[in-house]
Amino acid sequence: MDIGFNKGIAVIEPKHNEPSTAKELHWRSAGLTHVGKIRRHNEDSFLERSDIGLWAVADGMGGHSAGDVASQMIVDSLNQVTDEDSLPQRISQIEDQLLQVNQHLIEKATEGGQRLTIGSTVVALLTYRDLGVFIWAGDSRIYRHREDQLQQLSADHSQVELYVEQGLISREEASHHPHANMITRAVGAADELFLDMDMCNLRSGDRFLLCSDGLTKHVTDLEIRDLLADGDTGAAANNLVDLSLTRKAADNITVVVVDIF
Repeated sequence: MDIGFNKGIAVIEPKHNEPSTAKELHWRSAGLTHVGKIRRHNEDSFLERSDIGLWAVADGMGGHSAGDVASQMIVDSLNQVTDEDSLPQRISQIEDQLLQVNQHLIEKATEGGQRLTIGSTVVALLTYRDLGVFIWAGDSRIYRHREDQLQQLSADHSQVELYVEQGLISREEASHHPHANMITRAVGAADELFLDMDMCNLRSGDRFLLCSDGLTKHVTDLEIRDLLADGDTGAAANNLVDLSLTRKAADNITVVVVDIF
């Protein structure tokens, strides 16, 4: 993917609800990454920390320098998040880790007197009691499958998403637009990192999907909905990647499926 311009939007601060008295929820997950059919190197990385309720997908910026380094640095950094007592503490840890990675990548990009671009998207899901918090920068997505309905919870930070919002192109035209690979935010792409954040209530039976755009370039939302509707956690992850591989699969493909029960 390519970086377009950086659009400064403040972080959305979630409203911290009172703890639920509902029965305790649990979660399990399965993650899978594949280099795809065209690329020689896999610049995607993912994190599974079901023990603390934290998952992430990072998609290194292909065509730029050290995209795999950037995505792995994000995952390694988020892996240091600890099981703090409160939701605000956990969110702050995630934000702090990503801000530190952003600074490290900027410094790395300017080594030797030249200005490179070393960056990666990120999408993360944090579960806490009956709440799910999702944080992202770039066009890696998080979906929720609930009662046979699929909802995209994140909004792409991409050039074509801006065109759609401005009414310049349709949603159908976006995937085939010449600027389809241009993102407007990424970790490491600008001195100041802007993250979006939102939250939702969790229900038993919810299934979440975190994925890089290597999946969504070739698999439609309708197909994602159908594949998330059946099978256990691991089978759902495998089926999504397998379907993408039957298509062009020009990019790396990464999925993390999280089941709430």
